[in-house]
Amino acid sequence: MKVAENKAKTYIIAASKRAQRNPSQAKQAEKDIRVFARELVRSRKQSQRLVTSKAQLNSVAMQVTEAFAVRKIEGSIRTSVGIMKSVNSLVRLPELTGTMRELSQELVKAGIIEEMVGDSLPDELEEEDDEVETEVDKVLGEILQDKMSKVGATPTTPTPVQQQPVAEDEDEEDAEAMLDQMRGRLEALKS
Repeated sequence: MKVAENKAKTYIIAASKRAQRNPSQAKQAEKDIRVFARELVRSRKQSQRLVTSKAQLNSVAMQVTEAFAVRKIEGSIRTSVGIMKSVNSLVRLPELTGTMRELSQELVKAGIIEEMVGDSLPDELEEEDDEVETEVDKVLGEILQDKMSKVGATPTTPTPVQQQPVAEDEDEEDAEAMLDQMRGRLEALKS
């Protein structure tokens, strides 16, 4: 198409020059110019039609591709529906509910046991903290020796003032009563 347009332009220019050079052939050259101009117009219209046709073909190709994609998705959905039906037939809701209930009870029991263990551990941890602080002081004393006096003692947490032995007996009795109470709750949950 571009070649035809360029030829038509070249013929128009040549006919125009011929008319200027030879005034006797001006009328014939003018007719030739008009014929070539019409040819140029037809060529441009044909080019635009080809561009439009190409765009329409691309649109159709995209629609076909979309249709194939929709068909693939449809097949995937059918497959997943079949799988979901199979899973649904395998899972029995009443049994699942019972299992979940048992799991919940076990988790509650584990929580009570953890609470009981947690109540008995904090006292031992405080004693371990005091022992660790004394060990830290000893190690620093060995390493730094005379420099330790310049640095100063390591900060420690204030040690609680010990209460009378009668209060300790009461604490032990309270702890035992609490343990008995938790054991009772645990037995109640088991049954």
